[in-house]
Amino acid sequence: MTILTRFGEARRLGALPGAALMALVLAACGSHPPVPADDRFDSPDYNYVIGPGDTMEIFVWGNPELTTSGIVRPDGKFTTRLVEDLQASGKTSTQLARDIESSYGEYVRQPVVSVIVNGFVGVPEQQVRVVGEAATPSSVPYRQHMTLLDLMIAVGGMTEFAAGNKSVLVRTHSGKQDSYGLRLDDLLKKGDISANMALMPGDIVIISESWF
Repeated sequence: MTILTRFGEARRLGALPGAALMALVLAACGSHPPVPADDRFDSPDYNYVIGPGDTMEIFVWGNPELTTSGIVRPDGKFTTRLVEDLQASGKTSTQLARDIESSYGEYVRQPVVSVIVNGFVGVPEQQVRVVGEAATPSSVPYRQHMTLLDLMIAVGGMTEFAAGNKSVLVRTHSGKQDSYGLRLDDLLKKGDISANMALMPGDIVIISESWF
């Protein structure tokens, strides 16, 4: 799907949930409530799960010849030196280590395996995405206690054509998507820390474009 920018340039949005696309279309012509006070700095506890593109090390205690490293394939699977096509995506490193131990048990007596994740991509449900007038629209792996300011630093801030105070946060609660207004101009240009807030896995930030 594409939209036209203020200069008539076609800009591709990519695959986003329908509610997020709708929010982008309406961002310039509608208002959105602020994030509820109870949610502004409520940082959720969560366990990181492995996703396609993650880099991992598989350490097998006492069996250095079986220790290996690699990248989770786009299909979410990983191949070790003894077992092909292990499902990795969607599991914690601990869960994957236990699965590898179970598979290695056919070849090694009482294997002890550790899985170390070095490069983080994660699954879409644990990413935070930024579209619109970000300097570098991106999907960023969520991390514990991540804030809106952290995210904006990660994407390099906004373009000169952004209408930061008309930007929108799309958040999913129990399968329902809600849209909230953001004050990115106040946060980034005026240093108003009250415009900062905690983010949650799966959040989408849509930075609106100024039409004037």
